[in-house]
Amino acid sequence: MSQQHLTLVARELGLKPEQVQATARLLDEGCTVPFIARYRKEATGELDEVAIMAVRDRLHQLRELDSRRESILKSLEERGLLSDELKEQLEQAATLTELEDLYLPFRPKRRTRAMKAREKGLEPLALAILAQDPALDPAAEAQAYLDPEKELEEVDQALAGARDIIAELISEDPDTRAAMRRLYEKQAVITSKVIKGEEEKGAKFKDYFDWSEPALAAAGHRVLAMRRGEKEGHLILRITVPQDEAIALLEQRHLKNHSPAAQQVALALADGFKRLLGPAMETEMRLVTKERAEREAIRVFAENLRELLLAPPLGPRRVLALDPGYRTGCKLVCLNEQGDLLHHDVINIMTARQRQEAADKLKALVQRFRIQAIAVGNGTAGRETEALVRSLELPGVVVEMVNESGASVYSASQAAREEFPELDVSLRGAVSIGRRLMDPLAELVKIDPKSIGVGQYQHDVDQGELARSLQDVVVSCVNAVGVEVNTASPQLLAYVSGLGPSLARKMVAYREEHGPFRHRGELMQVPRLGPKAFEQAAGFLRIRDGENPLDASAVHPESYPVVEAMAADLGCRLQELIANQELIRRIDPSRYVDDKVGLPTINDILTELAKPGRDPRRSFEVFSFAEGVNQLEDLEPGMRLPGIVTNVTNFGAFVDIGVHQDGLVHISQMADHFVKDPRQELKVHQRVMVTVLEVDLARRRIALSMRSNPFAGRKTKAPRGPEGQRGRKPSRPAPKAPFNDALARALGDLRRD
Repeated sequence: MSQQHLTLVARELGLKPEQVQATARLLDEGCTVPFIARYRKEATGELDEVAIMAVRDRLHQLRELDSRRESILKSLEERGLLSDELKEQLEQAATLTELEDLYLPFRPKRRTRAMKAREKGLEPLALAILAQDPALDPAAEAQAYLDPEKELEEVDQALAGARDIIAELISEDPDTRAAMRRLYEKQAVITSKVIKGEEEKGAKFKDYFDWSEPALAAAGHRVLAMRRGEKEGHLILRITVPQDEAIALLEQRHLKNHSPAAQQVALALADGFKRLLGPAMETEMRLVTKERAEREAIRVFAENLRELLLAPPLGPRRVLALDPGYRTGCKLVCLNEQGDLLHHDVINIMTARQRQEAADKLKALVQRFRIQAIAVGNGTAGRETEALVRSLELPGVVVEMVNESGASVYSASQAAREEFPELDVSLRGAVSIGRRLMDPLAELVKIDPKSIGVGQYQHDVDQGELARSLQDVVVSCVNAVGVEVNTASPQLLAYVSGLGPSLARKMVAYREEHGPFRHRGELMQVPRLGPKAFEQAAGFLRIRDGENPLDASAVHPESYPVVEAMAADLGCRLQELIANQELIRRIDPSRYVDDKVGLPTINDILTELAKPGRDPRRSFEVFSFAEGVNQLEDLEPGMRLPGIVTNVTNFGAFVDIGVHQDGLVHISQMADHFVKDPRQELKVHQRVMVTVLEVDLARRRIALSMRSNPFAGRKTKAPRGPEGQRGRKPSRPAPKAPFNDALARALGDLRRD
């Protein structure tokens, strides 16, 4: 990586050049982002993961730019088209767009009208007309180029060919393209219209049957919705600017006078914009708006995924998990503190007799396996199953509804088949539900993040970029929490810094053959786990109750001598120092700083010693939905209900209130103050209180609000009577009213996804 690129990245990201250089060097050496952020703070100037990933991604872009530049230079040189001036321009191009604009006139392409005109020898005529000499008579000049053998029998044919050449020359001029690009950025409008006859088939895109807005101001989810409507053959999508303004811009740049030659140039400009430059700019703008929309959608998905992965864990408990169902019954499993399967069964809850038998069986299993928590999946019959469990009044037993999104994906996966080859798919799903309550992170890493369902238009974005972004999130979360090496699944270990699927499987195999790891140094005995992998992974792997108490902490083995020196200076044993606030306060960090270990690392060590192996996730809080509100028909406007945020998008947040259909809190209903970004107000898995605004039974839509006076300014009045707490309905429900346009459009966006 050139110094020029390092300086550019530093300037763009607001960092010091030495920070970028150190980060680039560490990345090139094979260090992972979590390792650099946690254990190489002195080198990077304490850059966090976000900054390190920004440096990594920008350097990758610049490397791709250099690779494309090399390819272009080689192509031009091989074809004898590389002049010194062009070479200098290509080498100075700072963006891929500039590079491609310079290369465009020389790019191999299919035969164009201008090429055919050149083959007929009309280029000198075109250049003479383009010079716009007031004394030039284009018609008279064209006489010299007439040749029946070249299909040039009339003056108009020769002039038309010359105009084709002029149109292409101007359309491929880099400065002209840059000016037109600026016009499109300022004035382009994206429009969508329904294709005649597609009104019924494309009804889900009704909001975009006649829609227009400034292209670069269009919200990402709307751009993706319109693109999907176009792809499915229901909409016509265009991005245009006023044609008269575009042609005026070209005339301002290229017309020199009002001569007859200039009139021919004006005709060429109009034709060139309509046939060449306009479509090219529209294609570019379609790509620009698509990439912006994709980046935003991927960012939303990544942020939601982070919140979901870092949801509070219940922790090691004996759990009874239920995967609800009517026809095939509720699948039931009992798990021990480590998530191992102890027992499985099926209960039915359709009739009163079945419910009584199920209740008796549940009580017996709770007692037999000393169950401490019951996890109920939130799918079909989830609320009914939860009601049955709660009616048992089991003292000391936590009852929790668990979001089962993606559980079926895990159930049918190779990992599930290897772990439970004899179990039915639905029973595997019940195991996943129970483990998800105990530790959401450890269980969700077994599922493709795209199957968890916390994104918007996730199937319409660049799948490679989405996968890379989500991979970064999972890696970040796993390493932030740390992994217990003696109990972790190979799927979880695979995300640890420096490991990967192959080494993870070898670690589990070693553990099964030799028993639990006794200290971190033993990790080096795992086949193919070398010094580099050990360096990257060791600090994120935990060995509780091992030979060295530091192995249960985030202190890296390379820093053990520092901690041992601290204990020796205090005259205590290592075990006595850990979690001893009084002794830790007596340590002077500056005494242990040297040329290898800086103050940031020392401070991290002291923080870790105070709370070794601390979990950054929030503490678990028991949650329950309102009693008596189990289905859409139970809802009435004015009810105030507890809920859990399941997804946050650009236009609002979706909240599970326990009726098998998430409701939408539109961005305008999130708070009493103006909300610009929903993610500043709400996070996935956050517990909230919401008010029901409207219920559309036909379309199964629920409008919710978090405002203190949600009915203020609405056509419908707030219902009178007490709030619908714990499922109580208002005494006078408000009349049904249609959704406002923005709300309906937002719900339509989610339905399309």
